Amino acid sequence: MLYAIIATDVPDSLDARLAARPAHLARLEQLKNEGRLVLAGPHPAVDSNDPGPAGFTGSLIVAEFASLTEAQDWAAADPYRAAGVYAEVQVKPFKRVLP
Repeated sequence: MLYAIIATDVPDSLDARLAARPAHLARLEQLKNEGRLVLAGPHPAVDSNDPGPAGFTGSLIVAEFASLTEAQDWAAADPYRAAGVYAEVQVKPFKRVLP
């Protein structure tokens, strides 16, 4: 089943986010290579693809996992969590309708 991982950053998370980004992306690449990643990306803090020093307010990942528990465990092990980037992470079942 698909799950949405919806994370909210702590204020001023940009430096910690940039430091942990390579490890974070490596885990996403693994999901992609396994054919389980639907989409992933950050929420810019301003209305721009490149928010510069404004940084980001959070992230969204939609991926396939065997269960809610597996999705929660995967999200809990995210390098952004260990680096203190995320203030809150929600994991919810997701039903893809379109496209």
